[in-house]
Amino acid sequence: MVNTAALNIADEFDQLYFRLRQKERRIYTDEAVANLPFISANHLHHREWSIRKNSQKALVSYVKQKNTFASILEVGCGNGWLSASVAKSIGSKVTGLDINSYELEQAKRVFKDITNLNFINGSLQNDDLKDEKFDMILFAASIQYFPSFKQIIETAIEHLTLQGEVHIIDSPFYQTEEAAAARQRTAEYYKAIGFAAMADHYYHHNLSELENFHYKILHHPDSWKNKLSITKNPFYWITIKNRYQ
Repeated sequence: MVNTAALNIADEFDQLYFRLRQKERRIYTDEAVANLPFISANHLHHREWSIRKNSQKALVSYVKQKNTFASILEVGCGNGWLSASVAKSIGSKVTGLDINSYELEQAKRVFKDITNLNFINGSLQNDDLKDEKFDMILFAASIQYFPSFKQIIETAIEHLTLQGEVHIIDSPFYQTEEAAAARQRTAEYYKAIGFAAMADHYYHHNLSELENFHYKILHHPDSWKNKLSITKNPFYWITIKNRYQ
């Protein structure tokens, strides 16, 4: 039976999120999406894309070095630039998943010629993924839109192969004592730009929530290496292994 209430909530979020992306100048032309993560130095979000470019480079290097990821799922792929980049770089089968219909259609259009890449409109609970297993499930700048970290990671693990890994990049994590102040900053930001309701869809996950899982931090923003870097990455890179490993 179709859960009409859940569909309505997802549709409302889809519309709200798209309008927010427009306001923040994060909706790009097809030409710009095809060139991401490279973007004009004069662009409002140039620094952000510099960080994401470095994350992408590190991720691709990790995947190539391990050479065990034949199938990869990106949850919250947006316009598909990262899924496309990974698919072109390593040749694995890559699936991009998102509920944002506009950006997903753009992804399908822009990257239609990449034969080892496909996109699905929906969530991890989507029937199209019910029996699917992946060697890597990637959350890139998306985990903050899931209310329960434990629930979404447990769901992701159910879709991993026995040696599979979940990877989380380009998303903030907080110490417990930092979370309240971060939530306040988020609420103030969204209110200031006219999207106060969006604060109810942005979640501030604690590092302590990782304790339920078999995890490893591959990049720590407070590491000496990051502090000495020209382009500092303020986000953790976290990998979570299948519970059977």
